[in-house]
Amino acid sequence: MPTPPRITRRAMLTGCSAALAAPAVLRPAAAQEMARAPAVAMPDTITRVRTARPVVAMTFDDGPHPSLTPQLLDILAARGIRATFYVIGWRVAQSPLLARRIAEEGHEIGNHTWSHPSLTGQSDAAALAQIDRTTQAVHEAVGRPPVTMRPPYGNFSPRQRRMLMEARNMPTVLWSVDPEDWRRPGAPVVAQRIVSQSHPGAVILSHDIIGATVRAMPAALDGLIARGYEFVTLSELIGWPRWNSRALRLASR
Repeated sequence: MPTPPRITRRAMLTGCSAALAAPAVLRPAAAQEMARAPAVAMPDTITRVRTARPVVAMTFDDGPHPSLTPQLLDILAARGIRATFYVIGWRVAQSPLLARRIAEEGHEIGNHTWSHPSLTGQSDAAALAQIDRTTQAVHEAVGRPPVTMRPPYGNFSPRQRRMLMEARNMPTVLWSVDPEDWRRPGAPVVAQRIVSQSHPGAVILSHDIIGATVRAMPAALDGLIARGYEFVTLSELIGWPRWNSRALRLASR
């Protein structure tokens, strides 16, 4: 994965001031099947939820990885933790059984585009094609489409985020805790940064394609547990029903 400059990953952040109570919506695309659900108002960008409850959402980008993701799933299962995986479409198409395991073990799957490009500067049609193709791949693998999208590198302009909400009713999810594991500082540093930077309502960014990140997870998760934190999926964090409990479906154009 190419390493973007630090300012690129942080400059796109905006806040989500309150938890949400309504389900997400994906509208049918012109040439792509999408999920159908009632339309509701919601923010187009989520970075955290302001809450006094000691809850955090662990999120893992860029997988599924054929060997590292199963190790991570074992670590999460041993602690009864549910996380959110922002997957790359071609990886899901290559490893559908692994994507199915993620879903079957109670985790949420989000959309991280088909091939991990920077979406800033791309046309709306090109950005939606990346997102729609991944939605289709996830649905084919697990029988349920993603309801949120995380742009690679955080590169998605405010106008693009509004466009995605209008076109698919899909909010853009960024993060409020970044241990910069993509810089590969080593497992102890990644774990320490996650524990020290976390806060109630945090969205924690990490990557399940990096071995040191997976090795950091026992210490990071146990450190958060020791501080009294509970773990929820992204949907649960913002007040939606759990992703794998919802009757989401694809609807033809």
